[in-house]
Amino acid sequence: MTVFLAVMTGVIYAIDPRAGIVAGIATAVYGLAAVAAYTYSRPVVHKELVSFATQYGQIQKRLLKELFIPYALLDGDGRILWYNEEFQKIVGKNGKRGKSVSGIFPELNRNVMPVEDNPQTTVELSYEERDFRAEIRLIDMQDDAGVNGLLEDPEFIGSLTALYLFETTEINRYIKENREQRMVAGLVYIDNYDEALENVEEVRTSLLVALIERKINKYFNAYDGIVRKLEKDRFFIVMQEKALDQIRENKFDLLQDIKTVSIGTEMAMTLSISIGADGATYMDCMEYARSAMDLALARGGDQAVVKTKDQITYYGGKTQQVEKNTRVKARVKAQAFRELVETKDKVVVMGHKLPDADSFGAAVGIYRAAKTLNKKVYIVVNEVTTSVRPMLEVFEEANGGEQGIVIGSGQAREIVDRNTVVVVVDTNRPSYTECEDILRMTPTVVVFDHHRRGSEIITPAVLSYIETNASSACEMVAEILQYFADNVRLKGGEADCIYAGIMIDTDNYMRKTGVRTFEASAFLRRCGADVTRVRKMFRNDLAEYKARAEAVRHAEVYRGFALTVCPGKGLESPTIVGSQAANELLNITGVKASIVLTEYNGRIYVSARSIDEVNVQVIMEKLGGGGHLNMAGVQLECSLDEAMKLIRETLDEMFKEGELE
Repeated sequence: MTVFLAVMTGVIYAIDPRAGIVAGIATAVYGLAAVAAYTYSRPVVHKELVSFATQYGQIQKRLLKELFIPYALLDGDGRILWYNEEFQKIVGKNGKRGKSVSGIFPELNRNVMPVEDNPQTTVELSYEERDFRAEIRLIDMQDDAGVNGLLEDPEFIGSLTALYLFETTEINRYIKENREQRMVAGLVYIDNYDEALENVEEVRTSLLVALIERKINKYFNAYDGIVRKLEKDRFFIVMQEKALDQIRENKFDLLQDIKTVSIGTEMAMTLSISIGADGATYMDCMEYARSAMDLALARGGDQAVVKTKDQITYYGGKTQQVEKNTRVKARVKAQAFRELVETKDKVVVMGHKLPDADSFGAAVGIYRAAKTLNKKVYIVVNEVTTSVRPMLEVFEEANGGEQGIVIGSGQAREIVDRNTVVVVVDTNRPSYTECEDILRMTPTVVVFDHHRRGSEIITPAVLSYIETNASSACEMVAEILQYFADNVRLKGGEADCIYAGIMIDTDNYMRKTGVRTFEASAFLRRCGADVTRVRKMFRNDLAEYKARAEAVRHAEVYRGFALTVCPGKGLESPTIVGSQAANELLNITGVKASIVLTEYNGRIYVSARSIDEVNVQVIMEKLGGGGHLNMAGVQLECSLDEAMKLIRETLDEMFKEGELE
């Protein structure tokens, strides 16, 4: 203002000097008065500003302290710097400044704390039987510098984290009660009903059946469940989900209890139980139960399968499936397979990665079946291992050295179209096949396998024949060939390949060999299979023999399991040698099962074997693999030391949970 008046005085002076002088005097008086007023009021204004800032900070601090939401400030290391009254009410004496928050809430460790890339996280936690949702946020000190007024150290430098607690105890209780009261559907099948009653006296049959039914009814009635008989060997059950939780805790002990029923029969009864839960509707639960029962039966029975929308859990499965002498199923599947092949122009056959004798032998059998119908047939093999090379040479020789039968994945992708039948043998996992892509390139996929089904299966398959009590895929294919057509004529070399697959998978007829195994072998012998030629196929070279011996020499017995590592350096097919070493270890007294690790192409291949005491399939399934009750495996992407540690931890956990004895 003074400057403005001075300028105006200059203008007035230019117009009228006398008037300018008067204006100048007035301006000077005003300037002096303004300076005097500023000098007098400055301390007062400054005092008022300081007072306002102090009061604002106190109000802010008080509001935060009395905030209804539990609130705390943490430093970069997770130590408590400040907390409000509500937070103190929760933690009580445990809440002290400078104490690590993870000491109060173990869930709030370094791994869940927010970082610059993710400045906000949410964690569910519990404290003294109360549930909370913790909201954790990084504080930008530039935007929230006033927060330092809460701290004892006003010059604190570093990152701050805000912790908010929202109690969820009540809502979690309601959610739990609602879940526990939901109904689940289930099915119970008696696996060997006809076989068990076959040799029972007629007068005792009704008593035995009554005892079985009483066991089933009494078991589920104890959990407030409802049981209704559908057929002579099938039951439908309904119960609450809380009852299912109790049954799961007890590991479905009905599976073992039912085996104690024995009146006039030496064969123990076994059950397959399936439960469908967590469905949006009761119909969804029933569909889950049906799918779970398919899995239980495909895996050999004597087990329970619980299926939800996102998870499948297995219980039991510790006994070998009863071999069925009837071959009606094989005949029906063979006829259905023939009808499919007749409608298409080409057939592409493939087994699992790193094919073994069983995989390649089964592929050879399918090749001959399709050739009988004058179809173009191709066998997908990406890597010819030492175990397969002699069989491949014999196969090619039997077919006059014809080229283009055995192809790789690249050629398979070019060949397969909607007019092609893709046949998968010796595996039912899409990720294990030689070329997973071609499964999606045609609607006609056929599966022949003898491994128990896991959660990962080939879908959709227009024809799936999974016979878990078969010794090998070659045994199944040999039966298929007998019913496929009257004019199927195996060449001697082809019969050798299929016969070799049976011999290898049964360990020279020492493991999982039934009546149908010998019948299949007899058929192959009639077709020209020669035992001497087959034996020559599988003579070991010196390096492989030494590697196998080295694996056995360094074996360590852990909880009855022989654990070792097979040296794969310099071997063409180290995984095959590893499986052979696993078989060798079973000959040692006191060894219930063997687990051999082999490193190959950046992966760890695990071979597990047992005789009859241990179900190695459930062990391998814990690690993401699968197989049979006494022959299973898995592939791990880690180091040898990490894989061995993981196996030991898995065994410890299963012993602790009672899954292994």
